[in-house]
Amino acid sequence: MQLLVAVINQPEALDDILSGFLELGITGATIINSEGMARVLTHDIPLFAGIQMLISRSRAQNYTIFSVIDEPEKVDAAFAVIEDVCGSLDEPGTGIMFTIPVTRAVGVAPELGEESEL
Repeated sequence: MQLLVAVINQPEALDDILSGFLELGITGATIINSEGMARVLTHDIPLFAGIQMLISRSRAQNYTIFSVIDEPEKVDAAFAVIEDVCGSLDEPGTGIMFTIPVTRAVGVAPELGEESEL
């Protein structure tokens, strides 16, 4: 089981990503509005206003998607969906995604029971 974390710098791509997840059978995700460090520093701390060039590649609004995915092939497919929709995340300012192993989960999926330890 993996926790997929994806920070998407293209808010307009969110619907297509979630639709792609549904097609893969990924039915649970949490989405939060997020903001990059450069944007916070330049807007909230005037001392750092000089790093405006960093913010030129960032967006005013990002989405961070969290999804616990049980099947390894679905993790790979979710990565592919995000890159198909957003393009290569190797390009600066497009976003990031990664996974973290989940060793214990409660309330994630009905087929796992009330509590699952891996």
